Amino acid sequence: MKISEVAELTGLSVSTIRFYEEFGLCPFIQRGADGKRRFSKTDADWLELLASLRATGMSMSEMRTFADLYASGDATIPKRKAALLAHRQSLAARQAELERCRTILDRKLQKYDEIMKDQK
Repeated sequence: MKISEVAELTGLSVSTIRFYEEFGLCPFIQRGADGKRRFSKTDADWLELLASLRATGMSMSEMRTFADLYASGDATIPKRKAALLAHRQSLAARQAELERCRTILDRKLQKYDEIMKDQK
């Protein structure tokens, strides 16, 4: 696939894909004889994972460490799994905090509705 095709498939911008590659997060992307990137389905899946990790708050340095482990082969699967489990745990904590905040907002909105109703 061309970079534009993988961008469309993953929802990532071309510039983000280039940045991820330049930052060392995409160690296996091949280039054709013309020097242009050629993406496989596996590359697209990897980019989707990276985007998900980034969107859920994983730092670029953590992503780089994860990508380095990935590039090192299957012997690093236990470390990669541990990294993803730790990230999932942090997501659960963030979700709980967001839910607490939403509950507070809901109470405030309900209070405003009550005040506005009484003003009629």
